[in-house]
Amino acid sequence: MLATYLIGLREGLEATLVVSILVAFLVKAGRKDRLVQVWAGVGLAVALSVFFGWLLSYTSTTLLQKYEHRELFEAVTSILAVAFVTWMIFWMRQAARSIAGELRSKLQDALAVGSIAVAVMAFLAVVREGLETSLIFYSAVQGASSNTGPLLSLLGGIASAVVIGWIMYATAVRINLSVFFTWTGALLILVAAGILKYGVHDFQEANVLPGLNSLAYDVSGVLNPDAWYTALLTGMFNITPTASVLETVAWAAYGLPVLAIFLWPARRSAPAPARETPAPAPAPQQ
Repeated sequence: MLATYLIGLREGLEATLVVSILVAFLVKAGRKDRLVQVWAGVGLAVALSVFFGWLLSYTSTTLLQKYEHRELFEAVTSILAVAFVTWMIFWMRQAARSIAGELRSKLQDALAVGSIAVAVMAFLAVVREGLETSLIFYSAVQGASSNTGPLLSLLGGIASAVVIGWIMYATAVRINLSVFFTWTGALLILVAAGILKYGVHDFQEANVLPGLNSLAYDVSGVLNPDAWYTALLTGMFNITPTASVLETVAWAAYGLPVLAIFLWPARRSAPAPARETPAPAPAPQQ
């Protein structure tokens, strides 16, 4: 539940910031008449994201009848979720400073085209976050005994993000988004490592990868499976009392280097050296 809350909070805040930038631009530009189109595009993006999440669940539980096919489908979606999480985290770190200007520029161009262009622009700006959220959520809750708790946690994270975004929009309160995205990004990398580990396990269950019974460790005698801390480690980072060698290698091979690269201070480009003005040529002697 903590992992899905984090997913909802992170993705929800990104989407909320996008919407607030669009709304603030229209209000300041005196184009409140286009707010309806913006909210229509946002609503359509949310509806499509919900449908995509339902389609993933329906495919796994209803369309795929064979056990191996379900495991293979869950494995592939896990790998895709890890790829999207990794791309999103590093993209946000690079684009955080320029995203507001780019959105305003695109919205200004859409205003010049017409109302449909405004709705399409708002839809495209939000739908990526929604589809990512559905895919990551589906992959994160695989193996959960019930989807009700994780779903409520996801909605709670999204609601928290909306409240934070509204406070930032309506008041002078500002949050250090750089610190927020750094810490949530680091935690999401560990969550993604757990999703990748689960994907490898599904590949082994589907007999695509070997070594399902080749355990790297077994601490079930020490780690109480019914304890709260075991549930926290399993639900947040998929650290289980037992794991195969391939699962453990996948978790460490992804989580440790990606986390180190993400937390490594970004290099700032050095200012270009000033050009030396050439000395004037000496006047010819008479």
